[in-house]
Amino acid sequence: MTKYKFPHKKSVALLLDPDKSEEKALREILKIATDYRADYIFAGGSLTFNSIDNLIDAVRTTCKIPIILFPGNLLQLSRKADAVLLLSLISGRNPDLLIGNHVLAAPYLRDMKDKIISVGYILIGSEHKTSVEYISNTVPIPADKPEIVIATALAGEMLGLQLIYLEGGSGAANTIPAEVIKGVRDSVSIPIAVGGGLRFPGEILNAFEAGADLIVLGNGCEKNPGLLADACKIRDNLLNRNIT
Repeated sequence: MTKYKFPHKKSVALLLDPDKSEEKALREILKIATDYRADYIFAGGSLTFNSIDNLIDAVRTTCKIPIILFPGNLLQLSRKADAVLLLSLISGRNPDLLIGNHVLAAPYLRDMKDKIISVGYILIGSEHKTSVEYISNTVPIPADKPEIVIATALAGEMLGLQLIYLEGGSGAANTIPAEVIKGVRDSVSIPIAVGGGLRFPGEILNAFEAGADLIVLGNGCEKNPGLLADACKIRDNLLNRNIT
């Protein structure tokens, strides 16, 4: 089996939290995802009150979009997803999120190695403390320190990670600055995902044009489901202009 990997291509992912996916709202957002051809469904969140398997099953009955596990903790591991993001929080110094949890998860994931996508997860500071920052017990990299973000992304690529994920945090007050995205894009050859704080089409366009390969939408779609449709339209326009 060929190892799962993200292409260098403008893509859109919808992030679904198992604790925020009520049946009616889930059906509505998945219809938009199907109609506008979202590329991926990410499943995961910071806390775990509801089963990740139940969420994956519910998505499977509604659409055929690939489901990628975005585990916020060890309780969100599942064999039902099409791929698994193995997140290493390389912006912080919490040993559990750098390698500790990965050691605990390795026996469970050993027969799923073809589905594993190793990710350098970089948390960028916002105006207020986000859920990711609180749960991870780490300090984000300040948004006005692009050189630290770039060096961290470079280190992640040199360590063999397959994707750099620039994260503003769930409910972030600000988006990742375009100059930070561009700086990372100019410095690494692996794909870049950007998420957190994206609420308006213009912000999505700016992130894509700065160099993001993959846009991840979560909270913004909970408050405005049409944002997912807007993101997919922007992706299509850029692909038609051959901006990869």
